[in-house]
Amino acid sequence: MRLSIVVLLSLLAACNTSHQTAREIDMYNVSGDLVGTAVYTEQPEGVQLKIKVEGLSPGFHGVHIHEYAKCEGPDFKSAGNHLNPEGKEHGLMHPEGAHLGDLQNVEADSAGLVDVELTAADATLLSGKKSLLPKEGSSLIIDEDPDDGLTQPSGDSGTRIICGVLKKDEEESSLETPTDPTETDIKNKEESE
Repeated sequence: MRLSIVVLLSLLAACNTSHQTAREIDMYNVSGDLVGTAVYTEQPEGVQLKIKVEGLSPGFHGVHIHEYAKCEGPDFKSAGNHLNPEGKEHGLMHPEGAHLGDLQNVEADSAGLVDVELTAADATLLSGKKSLLPKEGSSLIIDEDPDDGLTQPSGDSGTRIICGVLKKDEEESSLETPTDPTETDIKNKEESE
């Protein structure tokens, strides 16, 4: 009996972890139109992002995770700066970088579509200094131009044109604790006596 309880508890814990480690967000342009999604998945080396968006100009675009869970148009400046909990310099090529929120550029095809997987190295969706869910959450922003990987503070990547919010509150509300059938049976039995 004890072994089956331990197995059951382990399975329940695994179910809760899967909710915490995979999240999908909607991505919007400056007009407020839904233009795609991004799926965040916890991985041993960091957080994987699968980004699928449309409506971009063909070519390369900068992508960054920003410090606030806000996407107020038309400029998305409400998202704040790049997520940078360790106070590093900007840029994947900078010797004293990079920000936790610095990601690789993405390339939109001739139809303006992006369908790519990126990794936010060393980041996590769980708690901790390198969490992508500090305070209320964070934002994912795609810029008009490519990030040059060095220029401070944001890689000279131009105007913020697409934004999506990863909110901590949504994650916590989706983590409903499953009921324990044993407790329910005991309570019902006590009430009927």
